[in-house]
Amino acid sequence: MSYDHVLLPSGVASSIAEVDAYLSIQQGLPESGVVTQIAAELNRRNSELPEADSFLSTAPVGGATTGTALHVSCPYDAIGFVRDLLFDLATPLNYAVYDPQLAWLMDPAGHVPALVTHGGAGEFPYLTKALADQWVFELNPPNPYLVVERGEQFYIQTYREQSGTYTLEYRDGSPDKHFGTTIPDAATVATLIWDWATDDRTRLQLFPWSRVDL
Repeated sequence: MSYDHVLLPSGVASSIAEVDAYLSIQQGLPESGVVTQIAAELNRRNSELPEADSFLSTAPVGGATTGTALHVSCPYDAIGFVRDLLFDLATPLNYAVYDPQLAWLMDPAGHVPALVTHGGAGEFPYLTKALADQWVFELNPPNPYLVVERGEQFYIQTYREQSGTYTLEYRDGSPDKHFGTTIPDAATVATLIWDWATDDRTRLQLFPWSRVDL
């Protein structure tokens, strides 16, 4: 069994249906220069490792008539490593990362650099409004939390309670600036997380925050 990721240009799709349609029309097209560049770097790094430590299920990657898309399969025990590597290579080249297993399109357009920890899926290097909306709405047991960090002691986090309400907390630099509140719906939580990540505190100030002592 392998885990798949697909790289595609930022902005060419905004939904999973659009991703599928885009990938379909890329079939049979010559490989683009950006895809060749990314594939070459993946292959180079993989070739430096012993075969037993390969992070590619099928190597080499690239060289197929898939136009501006690149399909990358990896062993399950290499998912986190490969995903981090794909973001490192793809984001500077304005490429999105699509995870067909989770049905997540992670497009860097309009992103805010941050360390995002998703309780069910691991770490990601940026946040967008679309991802905040999707990730908060889809939080489910056994680890229904999301943390967005923008520096040491600067973070916002939420936890979806069994009742369906959300505990939302943020810390602005020190323990005495750690506040929490309860929000009843995912849409509001996602909006407040995005506002905090983009340094807009207007709507956050409308809610009753209490000091949280850890």
